[in-house]
Amino acid sequence: MAPRSPFNPVETISLQSPSFSVDFSPKIGPSSDPEGPVKRWYHYLPLCAAILLILAPHPSWLYILVDYHLKTIHRPALFVTHLVVTYTLTFMIFSSLIVCVARDPGPVMLDDSKNGRGEEEDETLLTPHEDYSGPGRWCRKCWGPKPERTHHCSVCGRCVLKMDHHCPWLGGKCIGHRTYPAFLHFLLCITLLAIYIAVVCTFALWHAFGDPFAMNELMPLHAIFVTFFAVVFALVIGSFYGYHLYLVLINQTTIENLSPFLILRHLPPLPRTGHDLSDPPLEPELSRSQRHLVRDAHGYIRLYDVGWRRNFRQVFGWSHPYGWVATAMVWRADVRDGRTFPRNPKSDELLARLATELVKDDRR
Repeated sequence: MAPRSPFNPVETISLQSPSFSVDFSPKIGPSSDPEGPVKRWYHYLPLCAAILLILAPHPSWLYILVDYHLKTIHRPALFVTHLVVTYTLTFMIFSSLIVCVARDPGPVMLDDSKNGRGEEEDETLLTPHEDYSGPGRWCRKCWGPKPERTHHCSVCGRCVLKMDHHCPWLGGKCIGHRTYPAFLHFLLCITLLAIYIAVVCTFALWHAFGDPFAMNELMPLHAIFVTFFAVVFALVIGSFYGYHLYLVLINQTTIENLSPFLILRHLPPLPRTGHDLSDPPLEPELSRSQRHLVRDAHGYIRLYDVGWRRNFRQVFGWSHPYGWVATAMVWRADVRDGRTFPRNPKSDELLARLATELVKDDRR
């Protein structure tokens, strides 16, 4: 009789008896339940609030356009221009919002390159050409493969390819590999619309205070409300967009930027003797001085920064020199598969230096 093969965690082991049957087979990967826990109606309240905030100033905005541009200064062409710009940007906002809410942010098991196999077959098969034995390459929570830059969302109960963050304002969905360009487009269009409305309303207010009897007395009240609303949106959403634009420039996700100890899993193998650190080191076992070393190194070790031009092309998905024009008008998907990413050639040297400093500090 041939010897039994060693235990394979993917195999199904069943214990059957007259009274019970236990199935110890793990559910491989998050694709078996891509949406995670079932969402209740109250999970969508932040999304409804976000939509309400976007639409709230529009009645007052239309009142300003009619009363000021048509009845006061009698410029119908300018009135039509403002309408076209406003509702073009509004359409772009909601198109990006729909993509963020409706599209899966990045199913780990989805791989269209597997000889044309469908999603149902991919749910039970691992990617044959990838090694998941390294640190952090296998998720112990959802029991599935964890490709590079993939993170497990505790709220959604699943892993997401190139996860950026979990956003309750977008229907409690994660922003990941397949929705990050649409999310950036969403923030940009809101910022542009807020700035545009604030500028137009400022000119209307300037005219109202200069000649208060030339227009309806309610128009300045609407203009003050809309201007305040637009300025707040431009500052808040614009700052948030600026932060994400910075992340695109250095090719980092929000999780990677705010979690300096993630670089520990990328350290080269440590010496076997002369220290008490794990390989790779774990955050809880680091001393205070070692933690400072990691935090300082996190500021200049950018694993995936391959130059700002290539970073933008990688995130927004254009391949020709003027691809940014189409990206500015409509959201674009990342052209990569979300599993592998080019590395900064200087990062290996910096990681080796950090590993050496951590071992030296541990020997003291």
